[in-house]
Amino acid sequence: MKVKNCYICGAPDALHYFEGRSETMRVKGMERRVDNLSGWECHECGDGFWDPDTDSADRYGEAGDELVIAAQKMIGAEMKRIRRKLHLTQKEAVKLLSGGGHNAFSRYERGELLPPKPLVLLMRLLDRHPHLLADAEDLAEGADMRGAFTYTVNNDAEALKAS
Repeated sequence: MKVKNCYICGAPDALHYFEGRSETMRVKGMERRVDNLSGWECHECGDGFWDPDTDSADRYGEAGDELVIAAQKMIGAEMKRIRRKLHLTQKEAVKLLSGGGHNAFSRYERGELLPPKPLVLLMRLLDRHPHLLADAEDLAEGADMRGAFTYTVNNDAEALKAS
């Protein structure tokens, strides 16, 4: 058994070598298992690192990257399906729901970019309750509040009295 002092917390003989471990990663409801991992783990602080003499770090990182890409594509396909269900073009969806640019929305749907969480939430709500799209359009009409308020400027100096 290989044992060392922990580089992270300094605990003596707390860093133990492991090999053949399996780890399961989870991202957005999807999971990926990576087998035969090797590395070092501290039994005191719980921190650790992959064995630099093996490909554990590379395989673990690649599995995580694949999960993130799969999640982006899944969310993108969901957004595209909802937009089409609502009979909106990308430009209409951008103008009404996201306020961002057309290119960004297109990248969301292609799974190249993860959309902001509030936009995904709004799209999912409209998927469940499509009749609210009319309300969203009405609210968007009055969303520009510039010029809706008036104010006056008072330049007269006034002495303040302490009580």
